[in-house]
Amino acid sequence: MKRVALTSLSLALLGAAGAAQAQTSVTLYGVIDTGLAYVSKANTNGDHLFGMQNGTLSGSRWGLKGQEDLGGGLKAIFQLENGFDSSTGKLNQGGREFGRQAFVGLSGANWGTVTLGRQYDPSVDMVQALTGDNYWGSAFATPGDVDNYDNSLRVSNAVKYMSPVFSGFQFEGIYGFSNLAGQTGQGQTWGGAATYSNGPFAVAASYLYANNLSADSLTYTPINIGYQSAHAIGIARAAGQYSFGPFTAGLSYSFSQYKNDGNSLFNEQEKFNTGNGYLNFQVTPAMLVGVGYTYQHASGDTSAAYHQASLGADYSLSKRTDVYAVAAYQHASGTQRNADGTTTSGAQASVADFAHASGSSHQEIVIVGLRHKF
Repeated sequence: MKRVALTSLSLALLGAAGAAQAQTSVTLYGVIDTGLAYVSKANTNGDHLFGMQNGTLSGSRWGLKGQEDLGGGLKAIFQLENGFDSSTGKLNQGGREFGRQAFVGLSGANWGTVTLGRQYDPSVDMVQALTGDNYWGSAFATPGDVDNYDNSLRVSNAVKYMSPVFSGFQFEGIYGFSNLAGQTGQGQTWGGAATYSNGPFAVAASYLYANNLSADSLTYTPINIGYQSAHAIGIARAAGQYSFGPFTAGLSYSFSQYKNDGNSLFNEQEKFNTGNGYLNFQVTPAMLVGVGYTYQHASGDTSAAYHQASLGADYSLSKRTDVYAVAAYQHASGTQRNADGTTTSGAQASVADFAHASGSSHQEIVIVGLRHKF
């Protein structure tokens, strides 16, 4: 009798464990994106480069994400995401173990989602999805990525709220703490975004303010490297997208301010006005081609103009594996602040955010790559 009771108890415990396990899920995922690149005028001597390029369409990464059903429509969620260079095996994002994302939170079907940790800002979540970068990655990115068009900035020590979708409308807000006693403004970041979609049409807008960013928080290229001593950066962005038949077209605009203070090496804030446009054509279910154009004008501290044209083709070998080719050309004119932060010189082209200093007014880049998702 005692043995039967113990067996029944064991089966009950196993059943309870199975039920709990069924309500909890953990997923291992990742992307490996590696290509061969040709860059004309890849340094200030004007030398060409042929080599390996990591993360052109998608940054190489691996991660874990999961959720637990807490009942009543409430879930606990988490995500840990590591970024790495597939060509060398090195960690990205300043060598952080989970530099892309690391957060935990609660999600409710009726009230939205709150997450805590290192996260993307709202412009990445809502505006980036409507831009050419969402399809073609770095080759279609803004010159210098001065407006975080290519998602280089993450917010540490952040609280983020994302609303449910209300008849196609959704909004999001974030606040990043400095985590320094007595220095609330040091590294403080805040922002918000909203998006609306209705069938083939979608629009989104965002604003991000980052105070005293660390050196590895944002991508610095020859276009914006002279502003590493900026006291704060403010970025306003807006984008729209429309799909018709096999075509998808999108337009976006951004206004970026690199603000100075008494500790900055430059004396007047630098402003970047940037307009982007792209058109994609789904040739076959497996074949996508696209073209993009970006115009960027810098004013305030210096005056420069950048014209960039981009092309892309992507072919899916399977649901997880694709091959691609992208190319871009950029022409620069005007003046640019140098890396020392104190002197200026003639503007030099530097395609997107690849950070190759051309030493010239023009630069071309071509990349052929392979991407696998798991």
